[in-house]
Amino acid sequence: MTASNRQFRPATQLVHGGTARSEFGETSEAIYLTQGFVYDSSEAAEARFKGEDPGFIYSRYANPTNDMFEKRMCLLEGAEDARATASGMAAISAALLCQLSAGDHVVAARALFGSCRWIVETLLPRYGIASTLVDGRDLANFEAAIRPNTKVFFLESPTNPTLEVVDIAGVAKLANQIGAKLVVDNVFATPLLQKPLELGAHVVAYSATKHIDGQGRCLGGVILSDKDWIDEHLHDYFRHTGPSLSPFNAWTLLKGLETLPLRVRQQSENAGRIADFLADHPAVARVIYPGRADHPQADICARQMKGGSTLVAFELKGGKAAAFALQNGLEVVKISNNLGDSKSLITHPATTTHKNLADDARDELGISDGMLRFSAGIEDGTDLVEDFERALSGL
Repeated sequence: MTASNRQFRPATQLVHGGTARSEFGETSEAIYLTQGFVYDSSEAAEARFKGEDPGFIYSRYANPTNDMFEKRMCLLEGAEDARATASGMAAISAALLCQLSAGDHVVAARALFGSCRWIVETLLPRYGIASTLVDGRDLANFEAAIRPNTKVFFLESPTNPTLEVVDIAGVAKLANQIGAKLVVDNVFATPLLQKPLELGAHVVAYSATKHIDGQGRCLGGVILSDKDWIDEHLHDYFRHTGPSLSPFNAWTLLKGLETLPLRVRQQSENAGRIADFLADHPAVARVIYPGRADHPQADICARQMKGGSTLVAFELKGGKAAAFALQNGLEVVKISNNLGDSKSLITHPATTTHKNLADDARDELGISDGMLRFSAGIEDGTDLVEDFERALSGL
């Protein structure tokens, strides 16, 4: 049996799963940097376009390197099929737009990454698709927002940047009751700490730019679901609108997947350690981390997550001035709006990732001027604690 069809554990699948070697027997996956493919005959070309021959046609549709990445992600996620995209936002927009039409309605948790919220609030209505944002912490809010034309529920959990947790299984049950689909942005949890499809979600999307690459090298995204949903909704949308991933980026992401368990384990350990340190510091007003017992949805975290997360949200008592001073005082931790990187990163959401939200919307989400989002890297945990200790001593 080959590595692609045996039931290996995730760490093994992420090194070997989905690999298709050429006749040269290369150790590392090959990069097929090609736009198109050559056919042996006119009849072969005709058969390929009819779908009678399963080979490749054009790299906008499918590519051997991309195919390996998609298959490996399916093994990790427990999905039947996947499509790799040029970025995380290409994945989110495709996952929503491919299954919606004018007159449909979307219910989304209000705590979303800024660009995701823009799609729900601004882009979808331009195409005649109504949307309702709800406080995702209470399942009753999703139920109350349902309309006869509700076709999609959309959420991320844990949320960006406040690390709220949404009951995925509960929302999936509501979706099934009305024949709607649940799309989950699973970036903050990673597929190692949370598997939305196992919890009942119908579609899961990732910004592969984050933990999957995890080393600040390239953009990428991926959408995973059952084969029927991909064939019915995503296949033609993907083929004709062209959000496809570069084969070089797919190869880079394959290399990232090989070390994903090692990185996420160390990042989660570091995140938990920093969360505990900050929770005891007098300059810190509050800490939000899914791995702590004081998380507002700790019971849901325990049910649907296998670990705390690689990210920590915390609020300083001194507001924006204190937040900026802390960021500027850090040495090991770098200021960046990215996350899931091998390097520890910190960002001030109110002036970066969520700056375009109205003040009242930020207040509603709990994104204060003193809030910071920390993305733990793989550095030595003691060095990180000491870095925060030094920076906080200057406040």
